[in-house]
Amino acid sequence: MSRVDQINELIRGELASLISREVLLPDGMITISYVDCSSDLNNAKIGVSVLPDKFNGTALKKLRHQSGQFANTLKKKLNIKKIPKFSWIIDTTQKNAADIEGLLYQIRQEKE
Repeated sequence: MSRVDQINELIRGELASLISREVLLPDGMITISYVDCSSDLNNAKIGVSVLPDKFNGTALKKLRHQSGQFANTLKKKLNIKKIPKFSWIIDTTQKNAADIEGLLYQIRQEKE
């Protein structure tokens, strides 16, 4: 595992913990799918899944608003000199997989 991969996992774990404690989304849930830091650690794409989907916009707004606070907390908690700038992205992989699974189930039902 490369150094960047290790940092990705460290940041993912710590952000997941921070978000669960500090980002309030009544009747919703935010999970971190992945963190992808650039090799120079200047930027990080952070994929998040939001349930239900109708809270995607609200979740992104809250996450973007608290990015600076998250970075400060991570800098203190992790022994990393440079914390990357966060770019929050809605990760629809799980939703797409569920949609495909539903279609496959429907096709199987029609064949029977």
